[in-house]
Amino acid sequence: MTVSAPKEKAILVGLDLNHRPSDSATEPTAEESLQELQVLAESAGAEVVSTHLQTRDKPVAATLIGSGKVEELGEEVKALQADLCLFDRDLTPTQLRNLEKALPCKVLDRTQLILDIFARRARTREGQLQVELAQLNYLLPRLTGRGTAMSRLGGGIGTRGPGETQLETDRRRIYRRISRIESDLERVRRHRGVQRRQRRSVPLATVALVGYTNAGKSSLFNRLTGSEVLADARMFATLDPTVRHLVLPSRRRALLSDTVGFIRNLPPTLVKAFRATLEEVGESSLLLHVVDINSAWAAEHTAQVMEVLRDINSGQTAQILVLNKVDLLPHPPDAPELKAVARRLLASADPTDSGSNIGEPGVVAVSAATGEGVGRLLAMVDQLLPVDPLSVDWFEFPPSAGSQRHLLHEYGRVLEEHWTGDSCYIRAEASESLKRQLSNFVRTQSPVLL
Repeated sequence: MTVSAPKEKAILVGLDLNHRPSDSATEPTAEESLQELQVLAESAGAEVVSTHLQTRDKPVAATLIGSGKVEELGEEVKALQADLCLFDRDLTPTQLRNLEKALPCKVLDRTQLILDIFARRARTREGQLQVELAQLNYLLPRLTGRGTAMSRLGGGIGTRGPGETQLETDRRRIYRRISRIESDLERVRRHRGVQRRQRRSVPLATVALVGYTNAGKSSLFNRLTGSEVLADARMFATLDPTVRHLVLPSRRRALLSDTVGFIRNLPPTLVKAFRATLEEVGESSLLLHVVDINSAWAAEHTAQVMEVLRDINSGQTAQILVLNKVDLLPHPPDAPELKAVARRLLASADPTDSGSNIGEPGVVAVSAATGEGVGRLLAMVDQLLPVDPLSVDWFEFPPSAGSQRHLLHEYGRVLEEHWTGDSCYIRAEASESLKRQLSNFVRTQSPVLL
């Protein structure tokens, strides 16, 4: 019998500014952001024992929050025996250092918490390298100014005299490790590039699932492909990209990619580190933008996803707005309601866009849990993917063309197959792109079969 480790007790701390920027209409309030931080903390395995939200005109340069609130936090940490304080803002190196001195517990900011969740979730070697790279890039500027604790002289020949401080040694070691990880990830990107070129040589379009974390992307991925990718209510349950075949109603096949969930203020170090993963989005012919239709923050989540898509130069890629979890609504929305919801969500993402580019057939309501609406979604994907018409033709393959014959069996619908002499004659329904791949084997006339 395994005994699970006790959960760490966490105190959440947020800051609400009296004067919010004029362009923050789509930003969540400080209370909503603190609620999201609590979900993140629980996803990381912490038990939230208390929350604090201080209202100020501006952040305090030294400690983010006021000195009185810092003292109050210190007393509460002792009283509740809390293990860590989580701040709902990124802390500067100075703020982090001062808070660590003032509070008798660990101090983490929002980015550190997200990085910790990513480190827990990464399973593949690529994902682990990406997380480590993001952590090192975050740590590097925070080494500065840690004082004499990180400044001790080495021993042995060549280290006498002023020598090299431990801080400089640590910084140099981190730079070397970052360089090594970036080289490893560059090899991953080249390998992915080879895979994408191979996929493009076979007539397969790529469809990518994108959306805010916990919108139900992995559940929809499993429903569409029959896979068993981890689907969990915790944030960032899926980190490592997964690609599976998707069979469309027209019998065309596409590749469906499940990607990492987005979140507001996604740390820049993570966006940079996960470039190899996000390249799957950039190479896609169509995006399925999954939105939790039941979320009170659906508009804000849509805006955050659209912002990340623009950051990775995928904002102009064709999209289908997939309103998920429709089974939890009191009644299924009709077509006019869907169009109204789509316009409202897109207006929040880009006030200059009236949502006219997302109407029918650009929006569909589905339930990944029950399968409702999945058929309509597949038909919509079939309609919006690049046109690749089907036709019935005869093909003739010599014995040496086994791989090409297998390609036709794999991606076409074989109607007849005959061996005559040293040739194999196949009558099959195939897409135009597949016929181009097999152009040397297409017969313009029906063969005379004995």
